Amino acid sequence: MRNVVVVGSQWGDEGKGKIVDWLSDQADVVIRFQGGHNAGHTLVIDKKVFKLRLLPSGIVRAGKISILGNGVVIDPWALLDEIKEIKKQNVNVTPENFMISETASLILPFHREMDEIREDAAGKGKIGTTRRGIGPCYEDKVGRRSIRVMDLRSESNLDARLKNVLLHHNAIRKGLKKKIYKKDDLKKDLLKIAPQVLKFAQPVWSKIDEYRKKRKKILFEGAQGILLDVDHGTYPFVTSSNTVPAMAATGTGCGPNTIGYVLGITKAYTTRVGSGPFPTELFDKIGESLGKRGKEFGTVTARKRRCGWFDGVLVRQTIKLSGITGIALTKLDVLDELDEIKVCIEYELNGKKIDYLPAASEDQFNIKPIYKTFPGWKSSTQGIRNMEELPEKAKIYIHALEDFIGCKVSSISTSPEREDTILIEDPFKI
Repeated sequence: MRNVVVVGSQWGDEGKGKIVDWLSDQADVVIRFQGGHNAGHTLVIDKKVFKLRLLPSGIVRAGKISILGNGVVIDPWALLDEIKEIKKQNVNVTPENFMISETASLILPFHREMDEIREDAAGKGKIGTTRRGIGPCYEDKVGRRSIRVMDLRSESNLDARLKNVLLHHNAIRKGLKKKIYKKDDLKKDLLKIAPQVLKFAQPVWSKIDEYRKKRKKILFEGAQGILLDVDHGTYPFVTSSNTVPAMAATGTGCGPNTIGYVLGITKAYTTRVGSGPFPTELFDKIGESLGKRGKEFGTVTARKRRCGWFDGVLVRQTIKLSGITGIALTKLDVLDELDEIKVCIEYELNGKKIDYLPAASEDQFNIKPIYKTFPGWKSSTQGIRNMEELPEKAKIYIHALEDFIGCKVSSISTSPEREDTILIEDPFKI
């Protein structure tokens, strides 16, 4: 049985929602393994739009089991609000179809505030976080002082854990002349929602082992993109977790042999939200056109995305870093009206040509892209579901991308609708 991991091969926002929704139709279990409610997925099913932040994409499909793994950081209030919102769209969320790892760390109010304080103080050096407390929560996790889901089961244990974490945070807050958090007030707030959260809590690692033995199809759903990985991305302009496919095992509690196929979602051009280097970014009318045609605004924050040409050097690098088996090429139709299309095939740094993204942030800002130009096809690809129906020049562009990045295209998305997909290779069935 081939289980599938879905990751973004760029800076996120590659269109994972649609692809994950398409795959979740086949999967029995859908698992989020990292990130938090800073990552948004937009699903369009029968013209009905679902905007998810923390809940796995499988939640909108009846008969599927959705899981938040231990690698996810969970804002319990945001989770309960999202469940309430999705129920208004007639989506059922119960302990039978949704569970969260009992070892997942919780995002608390002081994490959100610390995120805001740091961003506001950073000025031009700000990272561009979503200000939802993701980073500070991961810091507490690594610092061995986080509050985890299981801590909500015991008032005495919660009291001791809160005392420990507030010893750290209140010392910092006092130095910044911010209000001090009172342990008892926070404990009261957490105990109030504890029953609503704990009813979903499970030893997820054990459940996954059970599903494997029953030969269930498991879909591991990544958030953000590989270029935002805390180790392998454009550091320090990254997220606070590992976004590479290997995290699917660590962030859920299963072995790497659980993973069969790694699908890299790859946009036919490049976008980025927030600060950080972006070698192929466009500041002209073409960049504006890509943003408008592609509706490049964040699902969670509504922030405008920066747009640029396809960076083949970066995608080739993320494929090597993550072991991607095949890519799902998305938003091809956004390029339909362009006279010519460029692909970055090399960089220039300090007068020398290089074929990879350097690790130093200063170098990443200073590299210049070297492009190869392709003729535009100047005809609509929107809604096409068969490879043969694509314009010849579109096929040339796609095959050139395949050759350069060294990875096959397994599917092509030609609109936000799930059915508007050219399927070349089904990850669950090969």
